[in-house]
Amino acid sequence: MSGKIIPLSDGVEGLFVKNTRFNTTLVSFNFYVPLAADTAAEYALLPFMLTTCSKKYPDFSALNYKLASLYGAQLEASAEKFGDCQLLRMSVSVINDRFTFENESLIKQASDLIVGLIFEPNTENGAFYTEDLAREKRKAIEHIKGEISEKRIYAKNRLISEMYRGKAYGVPKCGTEDDVLTITGESLYSAWRRMLSSAFVRVQVVGSSVPAGLFEDIGARFETVERRDITDVKKCAVTLPADTPRTVDEHMDITQGKLVMGFSSELAGDDDKTLPMMVMTDIFGGGPYSRLFTNVREKMSLCYYCSASSVRQKGLLTVDSGVEAKNAEKAQNEILNQLEAVKRGEFTDFEYNSSLKSIADSLKTYNDSQISLDLWYALKAANPNLYSPEDIAEKVSHITREEVINAANGIKLHTVYRLLPKEAAE
Repeated sequence: MSGKIIPLSDGVEGLFVKNTRFNTTLVSFNFYVPLAADTAAEYALLPFMLTTCSKKYPDFSALNYKLASLYGAQLEASAEKFGDCQLLRMSVSVINDRFTFENESLIKQASDLIVGLIFEPNTENGAFYTEDLAREKRKAIEHIKGEISEKRIYAKNRLISEMYRGKAYGVPKCGTEDDVLTITGESLYSAWRRMLSSAFVRVQVVGSSVPAGLFEDIGARFETVERRDITDVKKCAVTLPADTPRTVDEHMDITQGKLVMGFSSELAGDDDKTLPMMVMTDIFGGGPYSRLFTNVREKMSLCYYCSASSVRQKGLLTVDSGVEAKNAEKAQNEILNQLEAVKRGEFTDFEYNSSLKSIADSLKTYNDSQISLDLWYALKAANPNLYSPEDIAEKVSHITREEVINAANGIKLHTVYRLLPKEAAE
């Protein structure tokens, strides 16, 4: 295991991940809020709004000048799905103190900067400024339109919306374009207040050291906020099997069709329960050694690409592929045939061993990027054990063929979404 959780305030915890490979230290603030249709767009906008200006730095020019004075410190913001929650991330990366003149604590200064951005936004009379809001709304809408234009992303998002219709996980992580358009300076201010008062918060430091008093100062800042109704990050509804699998067809002016299939899994939850599902998903549709790649794509030429992925916290497995309309039915049937083959244990030692090695190699790459390593731990907030990538690689190496087969036998088809060319409907 790596690091230790430090309680900072009610529903606020700190985590130091020691890693001496980097010449910089990253400090991130991770806010976990409920994922809901009426708040998703506002919450998703907040990390980007808060990291562009503040009371002290009312425009990006002033903020950029401050970042430059911190030896080129970098701010990042994102909004992610985390089970049935939204994860709102804001981080700052700055060079380690030992590289500065007179060993001044840039890490502490950078931490103070991001705390100021979060707690003292550029607002007036209970509202964000219209000009700042218009800028960020425009960028948010461009992002949403970009995902719609990228049909592979669009098709997978549509599958999720159909599988989880009326449920939290079916809500788009950034809301819809219409949702963004309705945001006002006042409504975003209210969302900011709710985030500070009710989000579960994890502050993470990834680097070689933590300046004395950094976590204590952050905890004291949260003590000034009335915290209530804290989001329960461990609360996540598992994916239940469908009584009857559904097929949803949509037709657009496209040339390459998209076939996306969603499955429920009996294995759902944290790492200790679901690692066999990770290995099973990889053997089924991971690398070039997988059943889907070697059979559906290569041998039978039924699709342009075909791969599987899983969200183990939800007990969800998906397969997405690019197909010609005439091959959509054949590809779907063969994907199901390959799943049945895995259920029967009809995968070779080469496929099994290649999967274990590929997963281990992939886990090692987390240590090559501070942002990736930071996100790894942010996405483990619901796990009772704080496993590092190395811990998981070690556990995966002991997953047996029998465990893989058992995991596969808990997989059931839930929903099929097909995005096909218009002429296929004629």
